[in-house]
Amino acid sequence: MKLNHLIKLGSFGISTVLFQRKKPILGTIIVTDKCNLNCKHCSVNNHNAVIHPYEQIKQEMEFLYKKGIRILFFCGGETLLWRSENKTLRDLVIEAKDMGFYIVNIVTNGTQKIDLPEADLILLSLDGDREHHNIIRGNTYDVIMKNIDEATSDNICLYMAINQINKSCIQQVCDVAKDKMNIRAVSFNFHTPYPETLDLALSVYEKQQCCDKITELIHREYPIFNLKSAFDYIVHNNFPTPCYQCVVMENGKLSICGRCIDVPGLCEKCGYFFAAEYTLIFSGKIKVMVDMLKTYLRYI
Repeated sequence: MKLNHLIKLGSFGISTVLFQRKKPILGTIIVTDKCNLNCKHCSVNNHNAVIHPYEQIKQEMEFLYKKGIRILFFCGGETLLWRSENKTLRDLVIEAKDMGFYIVNIVTNGTQKIDLPEADLILLSLDGDREHHNIIRGNTYDVIMKNIDEATSDNICLYMAINQINKSCIQQVCDVAKDKMNIRAVSFNFHTPYPETLDLALSVYEKQQCCDKITELIHREYPIFNLKSAFDYIVHNNFPTPCYQCVVMENGKLSICGRCIDVPGLCEKCGYFFAAEYTLIFSGKIKVMVDMLKTYLRYI
């Protein structure tokens, strides 16, 4: 990350805390809800299977930039399926960088070829060892490992949603992150229990066990992108919601925090670590701020 960008983000954080502002800094654009998988825990794929056109995505990028968004994510569906007017996701990443976004990340299930050296991070879903990942996502583990090995840059961050199926696999995913040269780190979430996926949710006790394991691995210097100073808040879901500093744009609709904002009662059961981390930072938790600074400097 460039020093001047770091200073500006720091200034944004300080002013947000001091003046209790709700202005967003992180935005996500959903480029498509089309996906080639049907994962057990997912509630957002293939509702319409629409690939949004380039001109619409460009307008949404410009809109978010004018609102002050400087950290941008491209998501799906499966994000790397996006094609429009002879443009690919790589073109969007380059254009976002040229537009002035400080950090541009993408989220993918890893089943497509990975050629995005311009992205700051490629958040790639890996949900356990081969057995447990394949139970959740179909027979895709070996394809993903091959695509990781053949990726054109070392900007991959594994992205694991911990649930009842894979809660025993934290160590195995961390081992992959540590051993593969193209992987920079691993980031965890807990399963957020959308109405049709309630059986995958973890209890408070199970969440604590998982966070204890992640903390142990952080102390053992595994490359983990989460903030251990936020774990107690995350386990007990006692962080402020929604996160006003994050927004999502999908097909012209702007939502605060995430697409789950419209589901009654779901905010109180949020499993997204980053949402907790951001709300804690912008509510003035000094320990979490310091933890984020060190983590972001190391991995971005």
